[in-house]
Amino acid sequence: MATETEEPTLTVDELAARAGVTVRTVRFYSTRGLLPPPVIGPRRVGHYGQEHLSRLALIEELQHQGMTLAAIERYLERLPDGLSARDLAIHRAVVASWAPDSAAELARAELDRRAGRPLSGEDLDRMVAMGMIRETGTPDTYVVDLGLLRLGVQLLDVPIGHEAILAARTVLVNHTRAAARELSLLFRDEVSERDSLAAVRDLSAHMQPIVVQALLTAFQRSLKEELGEWLREPPV
Repeated sequence: MATETEEPTLTVDELAARAGVTVRTVRFYSTRGLLPPPVIGPRRVGHYGQEHLSRLALIEELQHQGMTLAAIERYLERLPDGLSARDLAIHRAVVASWAPDSAAELARAELDRRAGRPLSGEDLDRMVAMGMIRETGTPDTYVVDLGLLRLGVQLLDVPIGHEAILAARTVLVNHTRAAARELSLLFRDEVSERDSLAAVRDLSAHMQPIVVQALLTAFQRSLKEELGEWLREPPV
C-alpha cells in the first residue's frame, strides 16, 4: 500500500473500488473541486493516492451526518492548506464521533479488505487494545468501529510504542470530553426552555461541523507550536 511519501499509484478504477464509490462519483467530485486533481503519468493516465482516499472517506462521513453537497464544499474549502492523508483521516474520525455508533461485525477477510491491507496478528492485538475492534465468540470475526478503522490502520505505522499510543488516546479522550461538556453548557444557554426538541437538534446539526473544524484547527496549530518549542530546546 502506498504511503504518504510515495507517488500516487491508484488508477481511477482502483480508487473508486477502494473507496466503495463509482468512477462516475469520483469524476463528479473532481469537477466540483472536492478532490484534488490526479497526478498525470505516462499515456496521460491519472494516478491517485492516500489523500484522495481520505478525502472520499471524509466526504462520505459528512454526507452520513446529513450535510448537503454545497455544505460539504464549504466545509472542505475552510480546511487548512496542505493537510496530509492522516490529517484528513483525523478529521473524519472526529466528525464520525458526532454520529451514532457505526460498529459492524466483520469476518477477517472483509476486515482486511476494508483496511486496505492484510492485518497481522500483532496489528489486530494493537487495534483491540486501542478500542477500534473487539473480538467476538466466533473465530476470525471482529466487531469493528467503522468510523475509526482507517485512522486505526494508519496508527499501526506510526513509529511510537503501543503504550504511548494508548496514553495519547487517554489524554485526547479526557480533554475532548471536557471541551464537549463546556460547549454543551454554552449551547444550552442559547436555547430557551420554550424551544422545541427539534430546535435543539437543528442547532446541534448546524454547530457540529463548525465545532469539529474549529477544534481540529486549534489543536493542529497548538501542536505545531509545541513541537516547534520542543525542537528548539537544547539537548539535556
